[in-house]
Amino acid sequence: MLTYLALWLGSFIYAIPFLWMLLTSFMGPGQLRYTPADFWPDPWTWQNYAEVWGTAPLTNWIANSLILVGFGLFGQTFVSIFVAFGFARTRFPGRNLFFMLVLASLMLPYHMLVVPWFIMFRPTGLLNGLWWIVLPDLWGNAFYIFILRQFFLNIPVDLDEAAQIDGANLLQVLFRIVIPLSKPAIVTVAVFNVIAKWNQFFWPFVFIQTPDKLTLAVGIRWFRSQYSTDFPMLMTASLVMVAPIVIAFFFAQRFLVRGAALAGVKP
Repeated sequence: MLTYLALWLGSFIYAIPFLWMLLTSFMGPGQLRYTPADFWPDPWTWQNYAEVWGTAPLTNWIANSLILVGFGLFGQTFVSIFVAFGFARTRFPGRNLFFMLVLASLMLPYHMLVVPWFIMFRPTGLLNGLWWIVLPDLWGNAFYIFILRQFFLNIPVDLDEAAQIDGANLLQVLFRIVIPLSKPAIVTVAVFNVIAKWNQFFWPFVFIQTPDKLTLAVGIRWFRSQYSTDFPMLMTASLVMVAPIVIAFFFAQRFLVRGAALAGVKP
């Protein structure tokens, strides 16, 4: 009973920011400026959810974020599966060295890549758009490669050998044996990828200047100005942004737990 009580208490503490965001989205424009602060909507204002779509190009922001998520999901997840399969199931000279180099790339802060990427893409005319953000996703992600490799190593090699005796090549082994047995790890990587791309802020914020081309994570800054912030509208837009991630996590949590647990098991 004490354990469950502690878990409920901890869950409530973590839920307080989300609860405040939800209540604020139903407040009027100046209610948060009252002294003392009133954290309960009085009266409840439902028109914030209608006004937020007309005040800013929210539909364009959502579409841009979905494009970023879609390309990232296809590029990073799909390519990471191939790279992880190569490190886990094939033998070639320098395999461990190359894998260590892949892991070493995790130590590089991605902010230091801003200037090189800008210099590379400036002659192409792809700046101020999503393409320069999408293209780097087409060659995998070191963290996802690590997770998938660890999971692939837990699958018995005897299954590969039996399939190869029956005439299967490496691609058939990957698609017919390894991938079907690795659904928890692949779903885990996919969910991590969706969350990362949906919440990506820094790169679109630095390189996209046109309001209609912004992503949702950057666009919600629209409701902040130099001298004031429309908190009810800001929280309404933030709730629109958070809701898909919460729903995705709700349906994929069992795969996340299982994938994270099995990926850390030493073969």
